[in-house]
Order: sequence, then structure tokens, then C-alpha cells
Amino acid sequence: MKTYKSVKKGFNPISTTVLIVLLGISAGLYYLAFINVTLLVTFLIISFFVAFSIQIADQWEKAVVLRMGKYTGLRGPGIFFIIPIIDKIDNYIDQRVRVTDFVAEQTLTKDTVPVNVDAVVYWTVWDVQKAALEVQEYETAVSYIAQTGLRDVIGKHELADLLQERDKVAEVLQKMLDDNTSPWGITCQNVGIKDIVIPQTLADAMSKEAQAERERRARVILGTAETEIAEKFAKASEQYRDNPVALHLRGMNMLFEGLKEKGSMVIVPSSALDSMNLGAMGGLASLSKTNEPKHEPTPAAKPDKTDKPAL
Repeated sequence: MKTYKSVKKGFNPISTTVLIVLLGISAGLYYLAFINVTLLVTFLIISFFVAFSIQIADQWEKAVVLRMGKYTGLRGPGIFFIIPIIDKIDNYIDQRVRVTDFVAEQTLTKDTVPVNVDAVVYWTVWDVQKAALEVQEYETAVSYIAQTGLRDVIGKHELADLLQERDKVAEVLQKMLDDNTSPWGITCQNVGIKDIVIPQTLADAMSKEAQAERERRARVILGTAETEIAEKFAKASEQYRDNPVALHLRGMNMLFEGLKEKGSMVIVPSSALDSMNLGAMGGLASLSKTNEPKHEPTPAAKPDKTDKPAL
């Protein structure tokens, strides 16, 4: 990764305006013959010096000023002045929160599984002087140390930990990066793991394992339900054993529920017929059907006896 220093070259709007005004004044004085050529050249040089001395730093920036190659301090935000030729602005350092993506490819976990991990780190410069003097290219340094730290963290954790405890792994990585970047005046505020890619064969195996585990849990739940049902039936049998009337009512209710469905056939043991007196019930039902009024068919018209057959 190659980075460039944030240096604003050329004139800013204020210095440009000042330069145009001074050049106009110099040209006007020369045109009106108030000054000669020597003074005109002198005024022009002074105008450029004044324009170059006016510098502006944005609200989120700090300007690193060197005087004859020696650090003299920070300037900004806002307008500030330097001595042209003697002073130099080495860099404008952004103090906003920045985001850096980094990747660890084909990195072995603790249980020797190759993974590809994509992560992102949010960091900011809290000490501009340290960031300018302690490290040459702090953006590149943050990126490389984040990538190295990610590989180190992956090697210390198993695959299951990486997949299930991303937050804890990111927290460990964030603390590691913050410890390394603090001497540079940089703090890593947060680290997020975007994606973890594992080999396809391993993903298929893990999918089959998860499916088998779900089937095992389903069978265990079904067996537990059967056990609970058996326990409930056992308790119910104790209640019905001492209360035959309740058993009789329960049997009648079950039979009634079965007969409500149209076209259903219920097979009842003969012992149940005797215990619930279903034979009498069937007789009563048949008797009620017999007593129902029957609709006789209309008799056909009989031939008239007076009608004689034709010869």
C-alpha cells in the first residue's frame, strides 16, 4: 500500500485574493507613474511572499510546520501564517475517524483449518505530533500491523471460536492494535470482522453435522414426549381404576367423537360393549329408526274393470 502526504499545494482562496489585490495595486501605481520598475519588481516579490505566507487548515486538520527542517509546532484549524522559504508545511494530518480494510488469506487456525478473514478497523489520530514524528507513514503502518495482528489472533483460536464468538475475537484484536499504535499517537476505537470464509468441503461437512444434530434432538424430544404421555396415561389409569363411572363416561365420549365423522368406522371390542351397555344403546337407536314415519310410494293406477280389451 502506498500513501501520500496530505499537502495542499498552490494558493488557497484567501491568498489568491490577496495576491490579485496586491498585484493590481502595484500595477496601478506603476501605471500612474508613482513607482518605477525597480519598486514594481519589489512590490511584486512582496506580494508573492505575503500570498504564500497565508495558509488555511480545515476544521478537522492540523498542519505540521518545519522551520529549516526542524519541527516548530502545529498550526490550525483556520487561517495561519508562515515565513516563506524558511518555513515549510510538511503534512496536514486528518483527525477524523478513518476506516481501514485488511484481509488475512489462507491463515491456519489453532486446529489447522485454513480460513480467509475480512476485517475492518476504525482508528483516529489523537496526538498529531507523535503521528508526525514517530512513524513515517502511519496509514500504511496501521494497515500492516492490523493484518499481522489478525493473523496472530486467528492462529490462537479454533475455528469454532472464530465462527461463534466474533465479538470476543474482535475485542482481543482491537486491544492488540491499540497497544501497538498508542506510541504513535493513534488509537484503534473498534474492530469488526466482516466475513469468515472456510473451505467448501469443510462447510458441507459442518452442514451435515448440524443436520444430524437436529435430527438427534428431534428424536430425543419425541422420546421425551412419549415418556410424558405414558406417565400421564399411568396416572389416568389409576384414576379410572377406582372410578368406573368416569371410565364409562370417557369411553362414551371417545365413541361419540369417533362417530361424529361422516363415513368413519369404529371398531369397538365386545368387552367395551358390555361395560358401556352399547348393545342397549344400539337397540334404542334401531327402535327410534323403526318408529320413524315411513313414506309409502304412490300406488300405480289400476286398470278400469269396465274397460274391455279390444278384439
